[in-house]
Amino acid sequence: MSKRRLSDRQKDRIQSIQERRRQRALNKNAVALEEIENLNNLGPEILGTVVTNFGAQVDVEAAETEIQGRIVRCHKRANLENLVTGDKVIWRFAEPHGVIVARQDRKSELIRPDIYGKLRPVAANVNLIAVVFSPKPTAFSNLIDRYLVAAEAQGIKPMLILNKADMLDPSVFGDISQLVKNYQFIGYDVIKVSAKTGQGIDALQDYLAKSTAIFVGQSGVGKSSLINLLQPAANMQVGSLSEGKEKGTHTTTVSKLFHLSGGGTLIDSPGIREFSLTHLTKDQVINGFVDFRPYLGHCKFRDCNHNKEVGCSLLAAVAAKKVLADRLHNYRQILLSQESIRS
Repeated sequence: MSKRRLSDRQKDRIQSIQERRRQRALNKNAVALEEIENLNNLGPEILGTVVTNFGAQVDVEAAETEIQGRIVRCHKRANLENLVTGDKVIWRFAEPHGVIVARQDRKSELIRPDIYGKLRPVAANVNLIAVVFSPKPTAFSNLIDRYLVAAEAQGIKPMLILNKADMLDPSVFGDISQLVKNYQFIGYDVIKVSAKTGQGIDALQDYLAKSTAIFVGQSGVGKSSLINLLQPAANMQVGSLSEGKEKGTHTTTVSKLFHLSGGGTLIDSPGIREFSLTHLTKDQVINGFVDFRPYLGHCKFRDCNHNKEVGCSLLAAVAAKKVLADRLHNYRQILLSQESIRS
């Protein structure tokens, strides 16, 4: 059964309801903030990092002074830009809640459109996007490619993690084994791990040790289980696959930042079954396929759509098995989905 689409009128009504709820939360936050600032017990301005964002309030980890490392629930001033996990901020400490007064410039951000088409940042200041997939729930190259294109378009290095590698019986999951080979052929780093047996966890820890990474992927692929191995103190809730449908159940509802025991910082994001790229142009999408780049600009016709045109360099590369046919198919599917949403 195809997914039911909301009409524009339904979207407007839902957005209106959410906006009213958001405004009520902001009003409550403003009252609480005024009460805090009237107490005159705010500490000096110090640096910190947003570790969790709850909307009107955020948790901030102190980066200096005697409270370094302490996590404090904070209100944010009404004129402040939106905050996401990973943001570097300037804030003032107080008991029981602090106050965020400014956000520092982001070095990078992962963004995606919401259901209304408005761009929403997911995380900030990451330098590595780790796409987690598994044999169950079924991994789809189209979704993986969407993550990879988003990462390439935003200048953030991507890599892939195959979790539940203990299930990887070629006679049962031969398609997953081939998927791994395909991405290795393209040149992406792929690490095989198992949260169940511990396979590959040391190699993954070494890979993440000097990075600020974000885990992305479908619900149920085991992101939370991996985090519990990489940082036992995280104590993340772990869910099971839904009965009969082999789809993951959501256990992570907000993005959270963790410091890994072996070094490095990791942001866990809620599982996403779909990842829209409607905010990207056609050129950004095709350049997000790194294996296409050597052949772009060499077609017979400048306006080549890489479909059935004579003299298409990309089609010739597919025929010569230098580019995977599945990747070209996924590129076309992404463009079709963008046209469908925009029409």
